[in-house]
Amino acid sequence: MLSPSRLNVLREVAAHGSFSAAADALSYSQSAVSQSIATLEGEVGTALLERDRGGIRPTAAGAALVAHADGILARMEAAENEVAAIAGGEGGHLRIASFPTAGATLLPLAINSFRVAHPGVEVTLAEGEPDEIAPRLRAGEFDLALLFEFEGVGERLGTGMRRFELIEDPLHLALPATHPLARRRKLHLEDLREEAWVQTSVNSPCARHVVRSCHAAGFEPRVAFESDDYQTVQGLVAAGVGVALIPQLALSAVRSDIRIRALDPSSPVRKVLAATRRGAPVTPALATMLDTVREASRSLAAAN
Repeated sequence: MLSPSRLNVLREVAAHGSFSAAADALSYSQSAVSQSIATLEGEVGTALLERDRGGIRPTAAGAALVAHADGILARMEAAENEVAAIAGGEGGHLRIASFPTAGATLLPLAINSFRVAHPGVEVTLAEGEPDEIAPRLRAGEFDLALLFEFEGVGERLGTGMRRFELIEDPLHLALPATHPLARRRKLHLEDLREEAWVQTSVNSPCARHVVRSCHAAGFEPRVAFESDDYQTVQGLVAAGVGVALIPQLALSAVRSDIRIRALDPSSPVRKVLAATRRGAPVTPALATMLDTVREASRSLAAAN
């Protein structure tokens, strides 16, 4: 492999036409310049310089190598600068994935703060449910993922990840504003056994947990409508077609024609966590984003 330092020596000799002038320009000794050229000629297997009356000039092979040297050295300098920027947390690409409600509430706060401090780092965001994102995180497609799990239900996101718990996100009951139960001081899940339900798509983690919670309360929920858009869920509840359990993170904007109630003795809770791939290096940019996500989570929890 060609040495960048020896290529630079060749370039200087060709530019100045002498070993001594190149040595002065490089702050090298003349013997060091001569040795570098001899080593380089040995590496390429041909003469690179020749003498004439005007001094030293490149051979055809030397001229070809000098013509490439500027580009080679510029690319290497750019590579060194890029690596230094990444190592210093001021460059590179940070790939984030999140479930939708965190992507709409928590992550905008974190990404805004991060980009103000680190404008040179490219940040991209992909969305999906936790059981879709987690395998892609383990496969190295993402650097950071925001996920959630429900406690004590046997559904875990698997190994191969470093996990950082952020906040608890309770699921609250949404009722039409005119519903008779909306005026009751305390509401239990079993009070809703006769109601129609609006929930997310049947295989989503939240829908599965709503069904589990209803089973624990002694009934099978009668699902009337499904939507993975919680604003649509709110609209369907407002229309009186059913009730719903909606995560706190999806309640940043609540319609005036529905009522949000906590369940007694407690609402179901999902734990929101950040995760990185176990064994992957934690770059300065990733470490900073983790800290920023934690701070955004604390701010969001305090606001709620």
